[in-house]
Amino acid sequence: MAVESFNPFRMAQQQFDVVAERLGLDTATRQLLREPEREIHFSIPIRMDDGGTAVFRGFRVQHNTARGPSKGGIRFHPHETIDTVRALAMWMTWKTAVVDLPLGGGKGGVICDPHNLSMREQEALCRGWIRKVAECIGPEQDVPAPDVMTTAQHMLWMLDEYERITGRKAPGFITGKPVSMGGSLGRTEATGYGVIYILREAVREAGGSLAGVSASVQGFGNVAQHAIELLTSYGGKVTAVACWDQREQRAFTYRKREGIDLPALRSITNSYGEIDRSRADELGLDVLDGDDWLKQDVDVLIPAALENQIHAENVRSINPRVRFIVEGANGPTTPEADEYLRETGVQLIPDFLANAGGVTCSYFEQVQSNMNYYWTRDEVLSKLDTKMTEAYYAVSELAQKRSIPMREAATMIAVSRVAEACKLRGWV
Repeated sequence: MAVESFNPFRMAQQQFDVVAERLGLDTATRQLLREPEREIHFSIPIRMDDGGTAVFRGFRVQHNTARGPSKGGIRFHPHETIDTVRALAMWMTWKTAVVDLPLGGGKGGVICDPHNLSMREQEALCRGWIRKVAECIGPEQDVPAPDVMTTAQHMLWMLDEYERITGRKAPGFITGKPVSMGGSLGRTEATGYGVIYILREAVREAGGSLAGVSASVQGFGNVAQHAIELLTSYGGKVTAVACWDQREQRAFTYRKREGIDLPALRSITNSYGEIDRSRADELGLDVLDGDDWLKQDVDVLIPAALENQIHAENVRSINPRVRFIVEGANGPTTPEADEYLRETGVQLIPDFLANAGGVTCSYFEQVQSNMNYYWTRDEVLSKLDTKMTEAYYAVSELAQKRSIPMREAATMIAVSRVAEACKLRGWV
């Protein structure tokens, strides 16, 4: 069970403080990078289908723009908090920097549950969100994208509203759009594929290959599904998947020791990545407790759901066979769990390196939209593979050279690049 007092922004700051000390950053640079440049809080009144009005709280945080426009997704979640958005914006700054994109970090959110909103109400919410932040976002300022429980359709409604307000076409304003409306081929697969590109190189460095590698995955949304797809194509297998059950309001783990059939599992899954537990027997799946994905006898764990999923209370339940943890989600592992995993020799590949495929391909989409020229899927995924592989080896080399964990090495590279940009601009 998650720790109630968990604060993702404090965790992000704690991770930064360790690296700032190691890098010897001056006080002004630490103060600048430890807090967001700007954050916007607002209320969005929406006329509901029943004729009443509901008011939703929304946020946009721009953590740092020294290297370029803010970049980051918009989450619709009933338990969204400003501290979660702050943390995600900071991690996005490090994420764009570690893969060396000319972007900064941002994040947005709305406290809502799309399960309980009609499509018309969701459209109104998207348009209302844009109206509240239109003056502070744009292709040269801040470029949003989809995230938890938002989709390409949500992004298109937001783009349309932004273009109505500004009176001009701006396809590069937002990414994650439908391909038919300026989205990039390969964008849907990008985050999940990026996770596996990174895992492939980690296993290769250890002298192996993905053929025969087994994994247990938390989450069954876009990231998890495409990670499973690519891992399977390399000859690996996934034996367990954990996901949230909206009706039961708890998570379950679905296991098949000989390997889960991805198309079959997708056939009993809704658009939110929630598996229909009542049909699990049809696929020969064992239904286990939500935390049991950690206990599986596998080589790799891929947390691809939400933050604070591997923590002090459950990290010791991880099966001793596990050699790698690849963070497909943002902030899934707490510092206390990090320390334990380090002591036990598990190689943890941090979130803002492992899941940077999404923002990398979003950058590709932004470039294509601004040029009004589009690449093939193979071109996009080839560029993505090259970018992720280069970033992995830069981090791995520093980690080995300094005898430090990969999270620390990745953060050092990212913070150094952002700090340098701040100094060159004369901000500090």
